[in-house]
Amino acid sequence: MESINILKPIKTKAKPIEKEVCEEEPLSPSSRLLHEPNFNVHILSIMATKSRINPQAVKHQWIPNFVNHPRFCSLMVVDEKNKGVMKWVRTEVDIDKHIVVPQVNEQDLQETPEKFVENYIRNLSTTTLDKSKPLWDLHLLNVKTLDAEGVAVLRMHHSLGDGTSLMSLLLASTRQTAHPDKLPTIPGTKNRAINLEHNQYYSMRGLLWRYFVLIWFYMRMFSNTIVDVLMFLATTMFLKDTNTPIKGRPGSEFNPRRFVHRVLSLDDMKLVKNALNMTINDVALGVTQAGLSVYLNRRFGEGRKDKGATEKNNNLPCNIRLRSSLLINLRPTPGIQALADMMDKNTEAKWGNWVGSVLLPFKIALRDDPLDYVKEAKATSFRKKNSLEAIYTSYISKLILKLFGIKKSSSMSHRSLINTTVAFSNLVGPQEEISFGGHPMAYLAPTSYGQPQALLINFQSYVNKMTMVLSVDENVIPDPHQLLDDLEQSLKLIKNAVVERGLCQE
Repeated sequence: MESINILKPIKTKAKPIEKEVCEEEPLSPSSRLLHEPNFNVHILSIMATKSRINPQAVKHQWIPNFVNHPRFCSLMVVDEKNKGVMKWVRTEVDIDKHIVVPQVNEQDLQETPEKFVENYIRNLSTTTLDKSKPLWDLHLLNVKTLDAEGVAVLRMHHSLGDGTSLMSLLLASTRQTAHPDKLPTIPGTKNRAINLEHNQYYSMRGLLWRYFVLIWFYMRMFSNTIVDVLMFLATTMFLKDTNTPIKGRPGSEFNPRRFVHRVLSLDDMKLVKNALNMTINDVALGVTQAGLSVYLNRRFGEGRKDKGATEKNNNLPCNIRLRSSLLINLRPTPGIQALADMMDKNTEAKWGNWVGSVLLPFKIALRDDPLDYVKEAKATSFRKKNSLEAIYTSYISKLILKLFGIKKSSSMSHRSLINTTVAFSNLVGPQEEISFGGHPMAYLAPTSYGQPQALLINFQSYVNKMTMVLSVDENVIPDPHQLLDDLEQSLKLIKNAVVERGLCQE
């Protein structure tokens, strides 16, 4: 048996909570919304390992740290005597009922190992979690693929928390492979230094200039916010995206999902980022915009005369409206340890679904210059950063829920998603290799099913890798691997354009 590093418990700053206080807790409005039939969203965290998985090590040394969290040892109970109020009720967790270890004979597989894992995870999307026990389970697959020796799939109901809180808990229950006593670290926000060494005249002139810039900044933010909120309200009522081959159909949220991924080089994305003075998120958006444009050009050309694949000659209709619903984390961005303390009422990092919605437009058009994709994405992202759309859409959703109830709020939120085309997210992962239960992780790939859009695109960084994960409704997108190829090729073209023009050094 492999030697296993025993994890130390997650430290929290929370004071001990009295038993009667923590026995029951009402669901937050956002969590209640996620139990509506048209919003029954499940999150999957696919963790590939560099060694075969020892189920006993995971059971005894990783799971206990994980299930110490109140959400993962609570039942979701509907109190029929109290107007159907939903509550979290603490219970004893039988770990054996949450861990699934299928017996797989790799020699007898009728398909490639990668296809077996892909089909297994797809089959998970045909089921929902059993509400008679805490809303999570863990599947351990000892199947050797091209990228890993084993695959663990952690499935959680979205009502347990948003992507940031769930990913933070997952990372807080792991340790650095090289330093088993240390938590992983995530990149922080760099603060720009301000040089205050000016002469008196220049300082006065600079002060006036800063006031002018500040006034202009707030005027622009106010204007952007008004426009964005009005667009959000219009989308919840009538404004729909163009009907493209990747647009979801009514009822798409109930269909099984195919999950495919591709591991890209984070260094390649950093190279583009540094050369063009942008963020990793800008690069991810530009790659997505390029890949979707190429893919849709091919799909629009099916069954008709191919007009080409250049900026002037292509199969794409003019003025395609294609938007992504992007959930924005409304918390500050602290380190992993602070995120491990989310249940402490006095900490800034709050647990749950603390997100706001942003509608992010993609410009679907072929470009002869690959760098145009990322430049356009950067401009769109900069425009959205100068807006309070996420905060106000969150307030509006809470107000609708308070005034009109869960059904009306669910209907409004559902329309705002079904009228868009893509769901998109980009999560920051650890900078060091991590292990869970003594198993070094090869890559991390989060995704979900149950959302109304037919296409969900997730980017997840991990050490020097960027995993790109697609969750697709195969009735709408029958060839997800082709879309992955287009996205990967787009990154290569953008990177090569940067290198060929001498904008950076490899």
